[in-house]
Amino acid sequence: MAPTTRRPSMADVAARSGVSYQTVSRVLNEPGIVRPETRDRVQRAIDDLGYTPNRAARALKTTRSSLIGLLTDGSSLFGPAETATAIETAAREAGYSVLLTTVGTAADAAAGSADGARRGTADGATRATDAAAGASLIGSGVDGILVVAAHEGMLPVVAAAAASIPVVAVSAQPTSAPGVDVVGVDQHRGAREVVHHLARTGVRTVAHLPGPADWFDARARLHGFEQALEELGIDGTTTAPGDWTPRSGYELTCGLLASGLPDAIFAANDMMAIGALHALDEHGVRVPQDVAVVGYDDTVGAEYLIPSLTTVSQPFAELGRLALHRLLEVLDGADPTSHGTTTLPPRLVVRRSTRPERTH
Repeated sequence: MAPTTRRPSMADVAARSGVSYQTVSRVLNEPGIVRPETRDRVQRAIDDLGYTPNRAARALKTTRSSLIGLLTDGSSLFGPAETATAIETAAREAGYSVLLTTVGTAADAAAGSADGARRGTADGATRATDAAAGASLIGSGVDGILVVAAHEGMLPVVAAAAASIPVVAVSAQPTSAPGVDVVGVDQHRGAREVVHHLARTGVRTVAHLPGPADWFDARARLHGFEQALEELGIDGTTTAPGDWTPRSGYELTCGLLASGLPDAIFAANDMMAIGALHALDEHGVRVPQDVAVVGYDDTVGAEYLIPSLTTVSQPFAELGRLALHRLLEVLDGADPTSHGTTTLPPRLVVRRSTRPERTH
């Protein structure tokens, strides 16, 4: 049987014509208020793509609020915070307003509490509060919801929201909720590229400082690390999980100093890498001459550390646009499971905390 071709959506027309989703909607529903040259450009894109409006979606048009819900855990950690900001920017560019609602106790994680970072142990009262927050957002009249699902604690929120309204999850791992599209960054690939880079510099032993066990990014980076070790045949060790903070990176590296340092340390994020750099400096270990150090995220200021930090940069702006594009497709009548999980590639940024790669 030949594969089914996905029906072009309004989001596709917007991308093709170089205008916002909202402008395409105006051309279709109120063409008289759109400038003729813009209207012509959109119409050419419609003709080229063979786009035909979904009747059900058009029938619902009068009930649209042009308001998108954004559910997060309120974390100030770099990855989730940058993802939320990117989504808000993409929505604004497309003519949508964003209603932000936070769930959970992310303030604990932001303050460096391991208990806050490991929200899989949230009690019944917290889960009830999360459910109420999600219900409040749904009841506010949003057209659909984007959920930044960074860890296990957000999965019940995804499932509850998806039962009532179109939902797209931004996550490093597929969700079990039916009918939920997932977009994310390929964290597994990013970790593999780190280890391959280290191997090309002559590293033969690597220690990984992982993030919290219930965070999907941490799991994917750990799995990518382990796969690369097997592919390359080099030795690797994994410490106990950290909690994304510099303190945990510092303490885990002090443990490595006591037991014998590897050729390189790969921290699950830049904050933990900063802690590792501090511990090594405190003990007179040179970076990268004695031990190479790599982080993840390319946080602001990573290039100004001494030495500047080799890390992995994530395409947050592109991720925000992709997440919004997926949600708009669903609102336009597309099958919410037509894409499944879509990932964007990260980019390794090589700086002075690792040695130069060997040419032969």
